[in-house]
Amino acid sequence: MRSVVARLHSTVTMVGAFVLLSASACSIQGPAAPPAGTAQTSTATVFEGARVIHGDARPPLERATFVVDGGRISQIGSADQVRAPGGVRRADLTGKTVMPTIIDTHTHLSQTREALTTDLRRRAHYGVSAAMSLGQDNTDVPFQVRVEPIPGAALFRTAGRGITMPEPGRTEAPYWITTEAEGRKAVQELAAKKVDIVKIWVDDRDGKFKKLPRSLYGPIIDEAHKAGLRVTAHIFNLSDAKELLRAGVDAFAHGIRDVDVDDEVMALFKERPRVVVVPNLPDRGVATDMSWLRGSLPDEELTKLQQAAVDRPEAQKAFGIQARNLARLAQAGVRIALGSDGNTPWAPHVEMADMVASGMTAAQVIVAATSAGAEFMGLTDAGVLDVGKRADFIVLDANPLEAVTNTRRISSVYLQGTMVDR
Repeated sequence: MRSVVARLHSTVTMVGAFVLLSASACSIQGPAAPPAGTAQTSTATVFEGARVIHGDARPPLERATFVVDGGRISQIGSADQVRAPGGVRRADLTGKTVMPTIIDTHTHLSQTREALTTDLRRRAHYGVSAAMSLGQDNTDVPFQVRVEPIPGAALFRTAGRGITMPEPGRTEAPYWITTEAEGRKAVQELAAKKVDIVKIWVDDRDGKFKKLPRSLYGPIIDEAHKAGLRVTAHIFNLSDAKELLRAGVDAFAHGIRDVDVDDEVMALFKERPRVVVVPNLPDRGVATDMSWLRGSLPDEELTKLQQAAVDRPEAQKAFGIQARNLARLAQAGVRIALGSDGNTPWAPHVEMADMVASGMTAAQVIVAATSAGAEFMGLTDAGVLDVGKRADFIVLDANPLEAVTNTRRISSVYLQGTMVDR
């Protein structure tokens, strides 16, 4: 679950905030048109002079040149390696850093077309180019938006309705099941809608409800795999993580939150090297400067967020458990992807900083937020800045490899080579 400030954000009206997005200035303008009287013989744009972070394990490319044509990268390399076609537009990015846009693999977005469109456009404002909604999409709108990408907005993927034991008083969006037959039927219905992943909840919510047992989630995983679908699990306890790994789960939508991981679960992860963990760290419980959001949120909302960002010792303890667990998983080479939970468009930037605070390097976190997330979501042409990939990138005023919070210093965002109106 995302931080206190993120949860507070969701209680404040989003309409006023979205109106202010257009007021957030960009220091880089669109590529300049050719001088008057000059014939333009290409639709391509050449971006020159920036440090390029590819989004995978490669070191950054200093003073790079890359060509965008038809919404994709057609060339990328040093200035002497790239041969730009004649009559191209040029954009000087000297002194800037370019990285792939962020992929958020765990969200819960709106259900009406208008509100969902706003959600996805706001994500683009903060450099997020794709978001996957996990388990609370109970209308046809998310599926329609998934196949009808919105210009200037993040791509959308969905798990449709998740699966859990009955939880009276909580959301009724997921399937509530109590038998194996109900679980298999739910998966069959999800498969018919071609969901991107199946979401299950394995949590008693602090003892309030019966937990989905292995006798039910085992058949769900089996049925999903028969349909060619993966399963991701909301968890809390170490013991449940072990049993889910033994049952063949493909991903975790949260890290282990009750105790420190042990050698047994680490051995299980080693046996399942393709399992993906989306840590979804909690609030660190430390006083935080939220001023980086000034200009993109209404002043009254920013004031409330800042007032909530104070030291909380109990929250620090909870973060400590999950931070230690994430550090050990990352050090062992477990696949890590970024997810922010909820519906806060700027939360991925907070999550990235929390991941570094847990012990991951900035380079590891950027991979988790870009190429690893794209791979997890099946976006084969995204998440990496390379030839043939989508030209989805963020132009930053500072290097996030030096301080990951520099991902917040956004100069401009491009989706398929077109600058987003921020």
